[in-house]
Amino acid sequence: QVQLVESGGGLVQPGGSLRLSCAASGIIFRLYTMGWYRQAPGKQRELVASITSDGSTNYADSVKGRFTISRDNAKNTVYLQMSSLKPEDTAVYYCYARRVSLSWGQGTQVTVSS
Repeated sequence: QVQLVESGGGLVQPGGSLRLSCAASGIIFRLYTMGWYRQAPGKQRELVASITSDGSTNYADSVKGRFTISRDNAKNTVYLQMSSLKPEDTAVYYCYARRVSLSWGQGTQVTVSS
């Protein structure tokens, strides 16, 4: 059974930084594409960043140059380093794992506000 547990969300001022973590279990982590989606109130869920099993990354245009996704296969964990945060980054951030099927975490709230 796949389990994804996010952590690291919280309240941060504009221009600040946060690092999200997602610990995976129940999968052969190194074989999976991992990533992050986010969903703001009243908006559709959108892809933020992804990282393949070979380390290739992809980012939404809105976060390029500010967010960095990485993975530690030894710890079965994927990270999202978020810098220069803006109020429009406020959302629930969801970790996902994808190979044949797609699995989701429970989400972690990120609020960017002064």
